Amino acid sequence: MDYPLESLHKFAFKAAEAARCAGEQGKYWEMHDRLFANQTTLEPWTPHAEAVGLNVPRFEACMNSGKYAEAVRADMAEAQKAGVTGTPLFFLAVTDPTSSKVKTVNRISGAQPYAAFKSQIDALLEEQAKTAAFAANKPEPSATPGKVPTPKKPQ
Repeated sequence: MDYPLESLHKFAFKAAEAARCAGEQGKYWEMHDRLFANQTTLEPWTPHAEAVGLNVPRFEACMNSGKYAEAVRADMAEAQKAGVTGTPLFFLAVTDPTSSKVKTVNRISGAQPYAAFKSQIDALLEEQAKTAAFAANKPEPSATPGKVPTPKKPQ
């Protein structure tokens, strides 16, 4: 998912497009890493394309077409709906066992050490284990909740 921080870098949006254009040639991460490492010298884009071994005319045609602008904007809108205000941001989530729905239970914001992730994930796993144990020991519901069955008359 792309979430270019245009307020921090005027070429962030175009850099997201450049990475996607490079992705057409199987070099998304190579371009991503190069642009991230060279944030002060993003334009012109062609030297970056050459450096990662792209077909430059194909890359330039993609960049000039703006074909990924709508997809990048859609990613940004989706991230904003989820409450993203910066990067990096990580979501810890669980899957509902009765459906394929995913529920976010926690967020880890910013660059965090391994220990921060481990403690949050361990706590989530422990909570899930307790919930599963409770569900396994829960008595079966009666056929008509809240009603006591009427005894049969002896014959």
